[in-house]
Formats: sequence, C-alpha cells, structure tokens
Amino acid sequence: MKSAKPYIQENKQRFIDELIDLLKIPSISADSNYKADVINTAEVVQKRLLEAGCDQVEICTTPGFPIVYGEKIIDPNLPTILVYGHYDVQPPDPVELWDSPPFEPVIKKTELHPEGAIFARGSCDDKGQMYMHVKAMEYMTNTGQLPCNVKFMIEGEEEIGSESLGWFVERNQDKLANDIILISDTGMISPDVPSITTGLRGLSYVEVEVTGPNRDLHSGLYGGAVANPINILTQMIASLHDEDNHITIPGFYDNVDELSLEERAKMGEAPFSLEAYKKSIDISDVHGEKGYTTNERNSIRPSLDVNGIWGGYIGEGAKTVIASKAYAKISMRLVPNQNWEDITDLFKNHFESIAPGSVKVKVTPHHGGQAYVTPIDCLGYKAAEKAYEATFGKTPIPQRSGGSIPIVALFEKELKSKTILMGFGLDSDAIHSPNEHFGVWNYLKGIETIPQFYHYFTEMSK
Repeated sequence: MKSAKPYIQENKQRFIDELIDLLKIPSISADSNYKADVINTAEVVQKRLLEAGCDQVEICTTPGFPIVYGEKIIDPNLPTILVYGHYDVQPPDPVELWDSPPFEPVIKKTELHPEGAIFARGSCDDKGQMYMHVKAMEYMTNTGQLPCNVKFMIEGEEEIGSESLGWFVERNQDKLANDIILISDTGMISPDVPSITTGLRGLSYVEVEVTGPNRDLHSGLYGGAVANPINILTQMIASLHDEDNHITIPGFYDNVDELSLEERAKMGEAPFSLEAYKKSIDISDVHGEKGYTTNERNSIRPSLDVNGIWGGYIGEGAKTVIASKAYAKISMRLVPNQNWEDITDLFKNHFESIAPGSVKVKVTPHHGGQAYVTPIDCLGYKAAEKAYEATFGKTPIPQRSGGSIPIVALFEKELKSKTILMGFGLDSDAIHSPNEHFGVWNYLKGIETIPQFYHYFTEMSK
C-alpha cells in the first residue's frame, strides 16, 4: 500500500479543523442536560462517515443513546474489519482546573508534543482516536486503496458503561459479522517507542451509601454520642487495604491470573523512567501493592479506588452538623479470570459485613466488564505489528493497559472475533482529567498507520 503521508499533508489542516468542530460539541453522556448534544454528535459522525466513503450509514436507536453504524462492502469474499469507537465524552469537571474551556479546543505546544496538541475534552478519549479511522477510510476510498470490507460501530455510552451496546450487539450479530475488530481507545509508550495494547483490565463500579441518624444533627448536642456516617464511611474505606496495600476483601484474589517471572521480566524491558513518571504527575513517591513495580501495579494487578466521596456540609464557611448520610463511588480494576459480577458480590457482602450496628449500609452496583487479553500470535496482532513497522520503522512493544474497555470481552463472546487495540495517545494526555489533549502528530500518525493494518490483514488472510 502506498504511504498516506502525501494525502495527509495535503489535507492536514482540514483533518484538524474537522476534529476541532467535533470536539466543540459537549457530548457528555453522563449528564442528561447534554442529551441533545450527544444526539447531535451522532448525526455529525454519520455525515462524516458518508463523506469518507461508506455506502450505508445509519443512526440505530437503542434503549439509550444511538449507535452510528456504517459499512462499505466491496467483496463479500474479502475480510471484513469492524471498527469500534465512541463519540461520548467524560464530564469536564472540575472546570476551574482547565487552562482553557474544555469545549473550546485550542492547539498548544508541549514538551511531549512539539508540533502541538489539541486541548479539549474528548480529544484523546475518544473523538480524536475514533476520527483517525474516519479519515483513514477517506484516504483509502479516495485513492482506490481500500483492500477489504469495513464496518463502523460508533457508540454514545462508553463513558457510562456501554449498556445499550450489549443490547445492540446481541440483536445485530449478522450485521456486525467480521473477521477482526479494530479499536483505538488506548495509548502507546511514546512517539518514538510504538506499542500495541494486548491486555485490558476489567471493571466493577459501585456506589455506597452509609446512613446514620434520620436527619442532620447538631454536632455539639450529639457529637460523641451518635455515629457520624462520614467518619464511619472513611474508616470502612480505609480498611479495604492493609499495610501492604493489598485489598482485604475475602476471596478478591482467588482467581487472579498470576504472570510468571519470565513474563514479568519481558514486561520490564519496556522503557520506563520512574523519575519522569513521578514528575509528570507531580508526586514525590509512588504507592501501591507491595512486591510489584509501578507498571505491574497499573496493568497486571487488580486495584480498588475511591472515585468520589461526599456528605455533610461543603459550602462556604462553617456549619456544625453530623450528616445523616455519606456516600462514595468506588471502582475496582480487575485482571483476567476475575469475573466482575462475582467481584461486585464479594465487595457488597464484605462492605455490608464490616458496617457497625450504628449505621445502615447500601451498596448499589453501577456497571462493569471483564478483562481481556489479545494473543500476540494471532493474525490481527501480526498485521498490526507490520503496520507499525511500516510507519514508525520499529517493531512495536506488546503492552498491557490498566484501563478498561468492558465491551471488548463482550465482542469476543457475541461476535467470536479477536480485538486489536491500536492506540496513539500518551499516558500524559490527561484523559478523564482537566486539560485533556491529543498530539497533532499522534492524530496524523494514526491516520497514516491504520490503512497499513488494512493492507497487511488482508494480505495475511489470503
């Protein structure tokens, strides 16, 4: 396949401008106030897929937000690649920590992005990476180089658990039939060290509620005599880890897939600077489960973190109350062989069991998904490896990710397909955080590399 570089350079500004227009739409799936914006984004994606060369694009209704489905079938006898991405984004909060408004994209140069990075919510996760595939499709169709069939499935609920996607996949297996699934919702080690994500952690996400007295009480009249739900909740949360940062929920580690020392040593060959890691997030030391490295802790080991905690008075000034209720949102990242539903049950039973009789505890499961591992000897991985070699001039490093894409395991179960994770973001791109950004170089490099995957996968499938 011819290099896409000349085409990309010719259309570079248009590619950037189109992505910026997409990023201006606040498609926040978690907030019902933005429902119209989410639907508007789906309509824009539909329009762009048609412009890129899809013969058919439809906005499919679901119990939640719609899924944009597009396809171009050039020969039923050729392989079919199914591209998955999402057009919804995380809430931008806390907005005051952004250097520029989250939905007013700006391009700024950074140390890691000397050619500039687009700062906006969703720039890396996942509008920028999803849109690479749309532009790669445009290149292949406009230059007559599309070597196989392609299908697109772009959803609007990934950031809230992809509940409707499961519903859609189960009901559209023939429509979605494919030979390989291609996703760019992950990252790589660095611009000069390409990598392919081969593993994702699973997820269990819950909300807990601790109730004490039937109303907020005066902390002078009742303090010391009545259980304070906020105090109790923090004590319960603190007990979920021991002094070695090992999770204390009984049975939590029973099915954890333990990597061999040889596999761990292979992981350790990936370039990593602990000092640079600490500097990038402004911490003086790392923290985690005893006996494991930083890169092992955030990829091959499970974790438990509080994502939000609240209760009582948090306004300006003082209000001396013992709150009636306290709340927390807790996520557990899981590794292969840990079933997220079983882990959710273990958490619920344990958390309720450690509550003192002075409070009532309610655990509400939200969503979750299974961990996933792509074998590096499968055809899709080998094609991706060749694609990176063609555009980076280097063999990519297989790398496990600490993040979760719950629907990947669902795809394999329902569609019987392997998933290849070709991400072009960097760990420093601040996804889910203020000042999220995506390098212009990374964006264009993805557009250059994706067509090579199509070429090699089709060639290897013969």
